[in-house]
Amino acid sequence: MKFLITGGLGFIGSALIRKILEDTKHNVLNLDKHTYAANLFNLKSIQDCDRYQFIKGDICDENLIQKLLDSYQPDFLMHLAAESHVDNSINNPSEFINTNILGTFILLKSCLQYWNSLPYARKTRFKFHHISTDEVYGSLNSDKTFDENSKYQPSSPYAASKASSDHLVRSWFKTYNLPIVITNCSNNYGPFQFPEKLIPLTILNAIQGKKIPIYGDGLQVRDWLHVEDHAEALLRVISEGKIGETYNIGSNNQRVNIDVVNKICDILDKIVIEKPANLNSFNDLITHVKDRPGHDFKYGINSLKILKNLQWEPKIQFEEGIKKTIIWYLNNKNHYI
Repeated sequence: MKFLITGGLGFIGSALIRKILEDTKHNVLNLDKHTYAANLFNLKSIQDCDRYQFIKGDICDENLIQKLLDSYQPDFLMHLAAESHVDNSINNPSEFINTNILGTFILLKSCLQYWNSLPYARKTRFKFHHISTDEVYGSLNSDKTFDENSKYQPSSPYAASKASSDHLVRSWFKTYNLPIVITNCSNNYGPFQFPEKLIPLTILNAIQGKKIPIYGDGLQVRDWLHVEDHAEALLRVISEGKIGETYNIGSNNQRVNIDVVNKICDILDKIVIEKPANLNSFNDLITHVKDRPGHDFKYGINSLKILKNLQWEPKIQFEEGIKKTIIWYLNNKNHYI
């Protein structure tokens, strides 16, 4: 099969591409704008694979999208390209509206034209897979978790832009019959994540002796999913998921932010031989800062649908995953510091 993947130099996209090329015989064309959070280093291990191609380009470039579809003739399009940092969406929402909404529209418009041109056998095989986030659901106010029927209540410009793109994708299925699937995932962690997010930021700040910022009281709750488990789930959905359906992907691993940061510091205390000067414990670097505007307090994903229908469940326990992630950043710090 031929996969066209948007945003493949990013954290989740690169994990997906590594998974496809290392575990299958499929071919991948990676379209990525190569912005600040994208990194060629993420795919260094497979860059010479003859089943892999990289094209630098923007999903908002309709002529490029149509040209790639017509020339590459993909069986699947997996759409991960997005602006994703909530703080940046608060400070500069226009980039998020442009990439996450307009870019998704252009992909859908181009894919519909491409899909309609395919012969019957290939037309029935094609899928447009839109990868989204649990942030579209807003904040949980109880012990319940988000399922595929949860109401959309996005809080940030980022979440609103992803919610908008989800609705666009569903409308292309209902109006034009474009074969789509949607997945909404919980917070990812693991190797190769750009250090603007909580876990890599904590690790890298700590080993440099810098302050570790925690929003507000740090009691926000997130469901942490290892990126390699997520990549496996995405492959399962594109291969076996039912057209028109949405699948929530999580790990049933809700943790309080401050506990996650303390856990990282405790592990670093045990494995880092030489701490920064005058530092007794990495926990001493934790600094509470003003909370983010509109900060969602709690997320949690109900993954029963993907477990029941596609027999997927996460394999990597948080205790194992976070330790391996910390060690990975220690071994690769020169790429981020």
